[in-house]
Amino acid sequence: MRIGIFGAGAIGGLIGARLAASGANVTFIARGPHLAAMQANGVRLISGGQTITVRPRCVGDGAEAGEQDYVIVTLKAHSLPGAAPQIAAMMGPGSTLVTGINGVPYWYFYGIEGKWGERRIESVDPGGRLWETLRPAQVIGAVVYPAAEVIEPGVIEHSYGDRFTLGEPDGSRSERIERLSKAMIAAGFKAPIRPRIRDEIWVKLWGNMAFNPLSALTLATLDRITGQPDLRAVCRAMMLEGRAVAEALGVRFAIDVEKRIEGAAEVGEHKTSMLQDLERRRPMEIDALLGAVVELGLLTGVPMPISEAVLALVRERARQAGCY
Repeated sequence: MRIGIFGAGAIGGLIGARLAASGANVTFIARGPHLAAMQANGVRLISGGQTITVRPRCVGDGAEAGEQDYVIVTLKAHSLPGAAPQIAAMMGPGSTLVTGINGVPYWYFYGIEGKWGERRIESVDPGGRLWETLRPAQVIGAVVYPAAEVIEPGVIEHSYGDRFTLGEPDGSRSERIERLSKAMIAAGFKAPIRPRIRDEIWVKLWGNMAFNPLSALTLATLDRITGQPDLRAVCRAMMLEGRAVAEALGVRFAIDVEKRIEGAAEVGEHKTSMLQDLERRRPMEIDALLGAVVELGLLTGVPMPISEAVLALVRERARQAGCY
């Protein structure tokens, strides 16, 4: 089984290092100092008080990596359109693309029957180019729960979590998803296969659509966003709007809004990824985490006044910081 890790940063590096340590045939695709360090010294993973070093093949582009059985992509959503041609170079007729990307995925409406089947989502797939380049029929969805960080080139520190929930867009339990789950489990991860992967996507997105933009606007950490009554009320209003959209699309929520907020509160004094990107003047995941949800609100006819207002504000914050 040939497994390509495209964009082998924090999460991709964690997955790839564990898979390589378990004996899988892994190729990392990265760039810059991180790539150079991995080529020279291997990949060092610090996790659970232990450090392992693996030496997978490390290359600079998809064409050099060659065709893979599985291509695992953990980029941020806004980086996917630019990377799509390189990812496509690794995909053969029997290859599988695993998208461990936050937010609404470009393939969301693939395999769905009814009036929205096969619909493209402009916020994350302008012009439907991703749909045409990275065919949804080859995709397995993945919801990423661990946290990790590249603390220096070639060195990844894993701080918590070991679950990667997997699901076919059509809900089937295919041979390809069974093989991937077994490989992930052999690498020390929890990799359950779920028949309703969109439900899992929404549970994570549900918080991200509110916590991330509000943190970028207020510069507040999760404990404050969930603890200040006025900020918590805005979060709750946005999340209720998001839930109405998701339920209009057939999603079922296993937890209520207060439990989801409390789950975030338990993380404590944590800066969301959007706030971290703002501080580092990097592009922010605005469209995948909130813009696409607002687009789906327009599609389903669900009013989203609070989310629309926050979206306009966070886009302007990003524009002024050069992050959008």
